[in-house]
Amino acid sequence: MNTTRVLYFEYVTCKESVQPLTKSAMVMLFHFVIYNGDTIIFVLDIYTIVIPSNPQILQSYPQRSSMSPSRGMPMGGMGSMVSTLPGPSYSGAMPMRPGMPQAAMDPVRKRLLQQQPGGLMGPRRGVKRRKMADKVLPQRIRDLVPESQAYMDLLAFERKLDQTIARKRMEIQEAIKKPITQKRKLRIYISNTYMPGKPEGEEAEKVASWELRVEGKLLEDPGKQKRKFSSFFKSLVIELDKELYGPDNHLVEWHRMLTTQETDGFQVKRPGDVNVKCTLLLMLDHQPPQYKLDPRLARLLGVHTQTRASIMQALWLYIKNNKLQDCHEKEYINCNRYFRQIFGCPRMRFSDIPMKLASLLQHPDPIVINHIISVDPNDQKKTACFDIDVEVDDPLKAQMTSFLSSTTSQQEITALEMTIHETIESINQLKTQRDFMLSFSNYPQDFIQDWLKSQSRDLKLMTDTVGNPEEERRTDFYHSPWVKEAVGRYIFSKVQQRRQELEQVLGIRLT
Repeated sequence: MNTTRVLYFEYVTCKESVQPLTKSAMVMLFHFVIYNGDTIIFVLDIYTIVIPSNPQILQSYPQRSSMSPSRGMPMGGMGSMVSTLPGPSYSGAMPMRPGMPQAAMDPVRKRLLQQQPGGLMGPRRGVKRRKMADKVLPQRIRDLVPESQAYMDLLAFERKLDQTIARKRMEIQEAIKKPITQKRKLRIYISNTYMPGKPEGEEAEKVASWELRVEGKLLEDPGKQKRKFSSFFKSLVIELDKELYGPDNHLVEWHRMLTTQETDGFQVKRPGDVNVKCTLLLMLDHQPPQYKLDPRLARLLGVHTQTRASIMQALWLYIKNNKLQDCHEKEYINCNRYFRQIFGCPRMRFSDIPMKLASLLQHPDPIVINHIISVDPNDQKKTACFDIDVEVDDPLKAQMTSFLSSTTSQQEITALEMTIHETIESINQLKTQRDFMLSFSNYPQDFIQDWLKSQSRDLKLMTDTVGNPEEERRTDFYHSPWVKEAVGRYIFSKVQQRRQELEQVLGIRLT
């Protein structure tokens, strides 16, 4: 069974907001906690204002010093009579009351504070989290202002737009997890320059030499940033004529390392005055890595060189199309004669495929280019061009990443959301004040009576006074017809008394 308990009440003075009525006012704060057994299911703070006829009554209650008039929440329904009242927000940890010992606190109140972030002495949290429902105009306001339907239509359109954008963001996040590449042409330029030796006595190199240059660029590259030539390769080996340069000096190697700096080309310079045959071995840097399949498995799957994921997918399609999966034990594969030749077993588990496949994967074949370094004086510079296919990142991937990481638009949207929430709150407050004033203007007497009754009940709760039932039962006695005559006689007697006092004073002065 749900039960309700008033954990504490207190008051704060709010002099500035009620100056037209009196110099002081008393604002009561009631804190309700509804719990089911030991589980708290609802917390509510209720404020009410009381203007006592005797201001000294305020001195009998301790002033809450921790609440400043600058922060609080609006007191709905009081119009210009009451502005904003200081008090805690509905969310956040509530501090202990000054002068209240911890041992005197209600156990439920103490448990509530301990469950909240920061414990008993924890700081208040920030503004409560906004929700989509906080932006919806209540039906009573829509009935009052028919033009507000345009705002509700925009709100529905915004909800659909947010759902579409969220779905697209999820699709983009899934898309960028996969490699998004496109094939492009990389043109490799291989050129050599011959520098003949000079006779003795002249200022130049005496020994003839040649210089080999290997460069390249992407054809029709739309990207603004030019990619370095070495970034396309994992390694480069230039093999010169072993008979001319010996077994120790005929290889020129470059291998990518973690600290490698990218370059636009490679240069090799050697002495020599005869034509030299050279072989270039270029190993592409595939991302993700690619592997060459065993020739037997490659013919069976129709895949020569691919990534490990693509090879596994092709293998599964072959198993599925040829119905090699066991009908009863789904984790087993019944090998056909081709699989038995390749994997060497009549039956195998799905979990064993990666281990068996590892021995059938090899590094891709390098790109082999044969070139002759010419030292013919009549042909001092000669260039050879070769086009190879390379995979580069799709420019769309960079745009996707930029879209997901961009926070500029989100900050602007958050600022607009805060403005909308504040505007809706202001509209609700103005509607409450309008209803308050409208009720007062239509039925002022009934309104004042109802309001005084409400404040009277609040005063009784505040002062812990139950009243005098006998006096309240006989209040109709003062509504009898003779009351008006009695009031007139009373006022007349008071006027006569004051007149006599005045004449007496004047008579003393005359004598």
